[in-house]
Amino acid sequence: MKIVFLGTPQFAVPSLERLIRQEDFEVVAVVTQPDKRRGRGSELMPSAVKSAALLHDLPVWQPRRIKKDVEVLAQLRAAQADAFVVVAYGQILSQEILDMPRLGCINAHGSLLPQYRGAAPIQWSLYHGELQTGITTMLMDAGMDTGAMLLKSTIPIALLDNALDLAKTLSVAAADLLVETLLGLQQGRLQPIPQDNTQATYAPLIQKADYLLDWAKPAIALHNQIRGFYPNCFTTLRAQSLKVTATIPLGHPVAVSGSSEPERSAMPEILPIEQQKPGTVIGLLKGQGAVIQTGDGQLLLKEAQLAGKRSQSGWDFANGARLQVGEVLGE
Repeated sequence: MKIVFLGTPQFAVPSLERLIRQEDFEVVAVVTQPDKRRGRGSELMPSAVKSAALLHDLPVWQPRRIKKDVEVLAQLRAAQADAFVVVAYGQILSQEILDMPRLGCINAHGSLLPQYRGAAPIQWSLYHGELQTGITTMLMDAGMDTGAMLLKSTIPIALLDNALDLAKTLSVAAADLLVETLLGLQQGRLQPIPQDNTQATYAPLIQKADYLLDWAKPAIALHNQIRGFYPNCFTTLRAQSLKVTATIPLGHPVAVSGSSEPERSAMPEILPIEQQKPGTVIGLLKGQGAVIQTGDGQLLLKEAQLAGKRSQSGWDFANGARLQVGEVLGE
């Protein structure tokens, strides 16, 4: 099977590598986003997919607008691919492109469709406190993640998983599911299933305002926001920006992987305190970090980073900042 692979971030690399290793497939070319300027020196840097493709001496095409790039459109047509495989590519494909390969354009999406269609399914599934997510392979159409579904792989979400952790797990699941999907299509074993649009939910691009922590929210909601939008959520301390990158909602039951029964995690007990203003440091747990009062429950800061400083464990941050009980975050 001849394949053209379209993808850009690290999330797509395991899929590319898996397709390259599969004896039944030949990856004839890779399409990825143009190099971007990154870092303090603003040097042009290749995407993770481009770097992986070059290691295997694969042709790499980087159109700025794939729908309008006459040269790349001609190359795609000339490739005579059986399938285009799309994993987090980052551009919308025209109907002209969708119609080129014999078996169609196959996408691996990071959710259990029709839930969380859109650009950030992993982040929003964590934000909303889902207990499971997964990968769906589908035949792409002109809509945004609206194509007929082929196969699904379900992944449990642990309470302390963040977006990076979950993306790594899902990227491996996507690679395996794509192989199964392509072989199934080639052998005529798969029947595409239309999505139920009435059940669709959406995962839009994340905005800067989504990163701001409101301590009046419940502890579990803040925890889900912090792990979902990792590592960018922030508050303020002493009029300085403070990133919060890892937390534990104290006393929250944890669903253990492989069990439907919730169990209490091995976490510190909720501190006996009087009602405090949300954002107040109500205690310091030795070796762990500061405990913050929220609108409902308490949150243990496990990892934080003051502006201009390196990221620290919750306990090192509390010591280094000489954090005091009674101080208030977010003022």
